[in-house]
Amino acid sequence: MNQRQLSLLAGISYWIIFFAAIFANFLMLERIKADPLGTVQNAHTMVRAGIIAFMITVLFDVIVAWALFVLFKDHALSLPSMLFRMMHAAIMAMAVFALPLALEQTTAEGILAHVRTFDTIWLIGLFFFGIHLLMLARILGRPRFIVLFLAIAGLMYMVDTCAHFLLPNYQDHAEIFLMLVAIPSIFGEMALAVWLLVKGGKAGNV
Repeated sequence: MNQRQLSLLAGISYWIIFFAAIFANFLMLERIKADPLGTVQNAHTMVRAGIIAFMITVLFDVIVAWALFVLFKDHALSLPSMLFRMMHAAIMAMAVFALPLALEQTTAEGILAHVRTFDTIWLIGLFFFGIHLLMLARILGRPRFIVLFLAIAGLMYMVDTCAHFLLPNYQDHAEIFLMLVAIPSIFGEMALAVWLLVKGGKAGNV
């Protein structure tokens, strides 16, 4: 594959991740948290589809990691950046194991226990994803606004994970941390996905 094809592959894969993650996280997982027993009993097909969607995000996360590695293979940080994203994908895959077990539970407490397990493992993975974004920002170098948002997002992922484990009253500040992570992440990664589709891999851009 040439550089333009690799860039298109990474950009398309990014958008698949976005849509799959939105469905799995906001339409499935948040619904379980709001009504654990009712969702598992009455919307189990949606829950199963959400599990598949999480698996799809893992698959395309690996594809993005590989495509970016080959696209920027001449940079010294390209290999460690890929490995940290691969580590995130592997941890995410482990986290997904908890969700099918939630379908077997008959109490809200049992369902939420498995959801909390998923969230905790995923949270650990996001720490390493943050390192990947910091390295990716350094690898890219430009466009500056994308680099800036990616770097801030990477740092905030790491800070948020540490805050979860270090602050006994984390929930009191959860909304603030969510904004600090979500805003730069959305702007940075979506802008990167667009850049990969429009300009990535072209002469002078890689």
